[in-house]
Amino acid sequence: MAVQALHNKAKTGETKRKRVQSPWRLSLQRFMRNRLAVAGFFTLLVIIFVTVAAPLFTPYNPTAINIMNTNLPPSAAHPLGTDGSGYDNLARLLYGGRVDLTVAVAAALMTMLIGVIYGGISGFFGGWIDNLMMRFVDVMLNFPFIPFILALEAIFNTSGELILITVVSLTAWPGPARFMRGIFLQLREQDYVLGAVTIGASKWRIIFRHMLPNTISSLAVLVSMSVAGYVGLDAGLTFLGLGLPLTVPSWGGMLSQASNYIDMRTEPYSWIPPALMIILTILSVNFIGDGLRDAFDPQART
Repeated sequence: MAVQALHNKAKTGETKRKRVQSPWRLSLQRFMRNRLAVAGFFTLLVIIFVTVAAPLFTPYNPTAINIMNTNLPPSAAHPLGTDGSGYDNLARLLYGGRVDLTVAVAAALMTMLIGVIYGGISGFFGGWIDNLMMRFVDVMLNFPFIPFILALEAIFNTSGELILITVVSLTAWPGPARFMRGIFLQLREQDYVLGAVTIGASKWRIIFRHMLPNTISSLAVLVSMSVAGYVGLDAGLTFLGLGLPLTVPSWGGMLSQASNYIDMRTEPYSWIPPALMIILTILSVNFIGDGLRDAFDPQART
């Protein structure tokens, strides 16, 4: 009987150990139960694949003009036809996805980097430092975005991905900075932070070793939402002629070239595919962001 009791106790302990799961694993399980988030994830994977593997789907150079093949309808040689400059629309669509996604992801990461560092320092130190830094954020939140783009393009006499990423990064960081400041204001009151202060840990060790890792889940959600916004921003600015030059393949550039009434009526194959790609990308990233937010929500943990 004693042996059987010990066996049952060991089995019960083993079962409990199996049931204990890490917070990240629980978050992953909640994310996988969100059908829209999973659908968005796989849709985004497909979009990334077809853009990265663009040479497998089209033999044409997206920047090569062929004046002998302008405004051609869809055919076996050109599945989406060509535009008024002789560009192959399919090549522009796929290679343009590379450019748009690169700009969106790079701008989001740069913005988050600036916002995390600035907001983290402001929230951790508080007091007059926080007050001074937040007043500068207030100024930046009212900074004119479009005139800044025009000024940089005039100064450097160029326009392109680097200019667009730089402008977005230098003007969009105040929002994430405010968000991170609020998180750090909460984290600095936690017991583990107070304990680190008590034992004499340096301020920078507390920030980067104890506080910053606890913001990863919030940062993942914020980055995903920012990428979706910057895809639309990139397309909108290029459509207005303030973003990427039309010689650079991009979805916004394709919409801009097909924006006149005649082309929209007679050549839907030139503007519907890039519009669909923009919509699918933004929706997919937003669904992923919603799924991450729900997965990392502490109130949903069981």
